[in-house]
Amino acid sequence: MTGLLRTAGAATVPSPCIDVCRIDAATGWCEGCLRTIDEIGAWGALDDRAKRDIWKRLPARRASCHPEQSEGSQGLDRDPSLRSG
Repeated sequence: MTGLLRTAGAATVPSPCIDVCRIDAATGWCEGCLRTIDEIGAWGALDDRAKRDIWKRLPARRASCHPEQSEGSQGLDRDPSLRSG
């Protein structure tokens, strides 16, 4: 039972990584998940609030790079805590 208590809250906010890991020199964002190298490096140590803050930035980044793609493309809608309604 103790093991369940320790892992119950782990990884509650999923990583936006989609395994397309290349940093765009012009934007400084990963071409797959649109995080900065600092955001990627810090991800494992961030609390859920900080992770959600990063998730909230991603649709605007996607729109500025790829205005033809919707917010939900490329897995950016995977975090259910960011959905409205």
